[in-house]
Amino acid sequence: MDFRDTPEEAAFRKDLRTWIAVNLPAGWSERAPSSGRMDESVSREWSKRLYAAGYSGLTWPKEYGGQGAPYTHQAIFLEESARAETPEHIGLIGLGMAGPTIIAHGTDEQKSAHLARILSGEEVWCQGFSEPGSGSDLASLRTKAEDAGDHYVVNGQKVWSSYAHIADFCILVVRTDPDAPKHKGITYLLVDMHSEGVEVRPLVQITGDPEFNEIFFNDVKVPKTNVVGEANAGWGVAMTTLLHERGTLGFTLTARLEVLVAKLIALADETGAGEDPLIRDRIAQQWIDLQALKFTNYRALTTLMRTGVPGPEGSIAKLHWSESNQRLGKLALDVLGVRAQLDDDDADWSGFWQYQQLRSRGNTIEAGTSEILRNIIAERVLGLPRSR
Repeated sequence: MDFRDTPEEAAFRKDLRTWIAVNLPAGWSERAPSSGRMDESVSREWSKRLYAAGYSGLTWPKEYGGQGAPYTHQAIFLEESARAETPEHIGLIGLGMAGPTIIAHGTDEQKSAHLARILSGEEVWCQGFSEPGSGSDLASLRTKAEDAGDHYVVNGQKVWSSYAHIADFCILVVRTDPDAPKHKGITYLLVDMHSEGVEVRPLVQITGDPEFNEIFFNDVKVPKTNVVGEANAGWGVAMTTLLHERGTLGFTLTARLEVLVAKLIALADETGAGEDPLIRDRIAQQWIDLQALKFTNYRALTTLMRTGVPGPEGSIAKLHWSESNQRLGKLALDVLGVRAQLDDDDADWSGFWQYQQLRSRGNTIEAGTSEILRNIIAERVLGLPRSR
C-alpha cells in the first residue's frame, strides 16, 4: 500500500487543516491541556459548523446528506481532527452507529426522519445494547417488548449508555419472542428518549464525570414503524451496528494516541525524566506500539475500501489501542513521580495526566472488553476454532 496521500487526498487534507484553523472556537489552541471531557455547548456549535461545511457524514451517500466521499477522506478527517484536538461532534453514536445502520436496514421514512438531523447534531443518539448480566454476551439480553397491536410495550434496563443523559433517540435491542433460540427473537428498535416511561440515571465514574448511564424502560410504547429491519431478526441489524462502531474508530484512536505520545515526550523533557534510560526505553516502546497500530489501521482501511463493509480487523485496533493507552497513562504518572498525587489546577499540566490514567481504565471495557475482542480476533481474523 502507498502510504502517501494522492493529489486529491493531499488537497482535501490541506483544505481541512485550513478550515479547522479558521473555525476552531476562539482561544481553543491556547487553552489548558484538554482532559477529554466533552463541553456540550461547544460540541453542539462545532457540529453545526461541520455540517454546514460538509464534513459530517463524509462517506454517507449524497441522497442522505453526506458527500459520497471515499473512506480515505474520512480517515484523513479523523486524523486531522484528533491532531488538532478539535471539539467532538455531539452525535458520535448517531454518526458512527445509528446512522449507518439506518442507511443499511432502515425504511425510507426512518431515513427521512433521522439522517439529516443526525448529521447536523440536532438529534443526539445513544445505544441500548448492554444490560446488567448481558454485556459481552449480548444475545442473553432480557429487556422485553410485548406486541400490543400497532406498537410494542418495552420493559427492562440497559447500562453503560454513553450520552443517554442528553440523547433524543436510542438504538435499542429487545427480546420480542422469548421462546425463540438465543440469537433469534430479538428486534431492533428506534426509541424516542422523551417517551413516557423512559428514565435515565447517570453513572458517576472514577473521574467524577457522569459519562455513562443506566436507562430504565417502564411500559414504554414504541410504534412498530420504529422497527429497523424485520421483527425477531434484529441480531443481524445489531451486528451491522457493532461492525460500524469499530470500522473507522481505529483512525481516531490512533491519532489521539499519537498526540498523547508527543505530549508524553514533552513531559519527559520538562521533568528531566528522559535522561533515565529505562524511561526512554518505555517511551520508545509506546512509539513502536503506535506505529504497529497505524499499519494495522491501513490494512483495515484497505478491506473497507474493497468491500464497503467494516471487517473484524477493527477489533485489533481497538484492543491494541485500549491497552497501549493504559500503559501510556501509567508511564506518564511514573514520569511525574510524587507529583502525580496532585490532580488539581495547580498540578503539572492541570491534572491532565491524572485524568487520562483514570479514564483509561474504562478503555478495556467499553466498545467490547479485551477478552471478547481477543475471541473475535481468534475466530474471525485468525480462523481459530470457537472457544465454546
